[in-house]
Amino acid sequence: MRSKWLLAVIGMGLCVSSSGVHAHHAFAAEFDATKPVTLKGTVTQVDWVNPHIWIHLDVKEEPSGKVVSWMVEWGAPNAMFRRGWNKESIVPGTQVTVDGYRAKNGDNKANGKDVLLPDGRKLFVGSSGTGAPYDTKAPAK
Repeated sequence: MRSKWLLAVIGMGLCVSSSGVHAHHAFAAEFDATKPVTLKGTVTQVDWVNPHIWIHLDVKEEPSGKVVSWMVEWGAPNAMFRRGWNKESIVPGTQVTVDGYRAKNGDNKANGKDVLLPDGRKLFVGSSGTGAPYDTKAPAK
């Protein structure tokens, strides 16, 4: 009887704890390697969350001058820490240029590959898929 009760409690705990888990996705599931995008804008928000860091940018469209908000997925926080990034490396108000790949569904969302910082440094920020250093497959044109 006691073992059944213990198994029931463990089972309920597993069900409750798994509700907060988010599924991880492959690059190709959400982003299009045939749609590269370059975004020049001002960082408005930086979210250091798992499984990926998200950078929010205000980008001025040409030639209209209309400001459009974009979200750019970067690598995992742990990977970015190992590359020398920290939460103060890029803050709201920073002007950046991000190269990446647009979302398949056409949303103003991209998977980042490189970022050009105001001091001229160009750094790899990619997560997975096309553009990652270990990825030998060039994007289809």
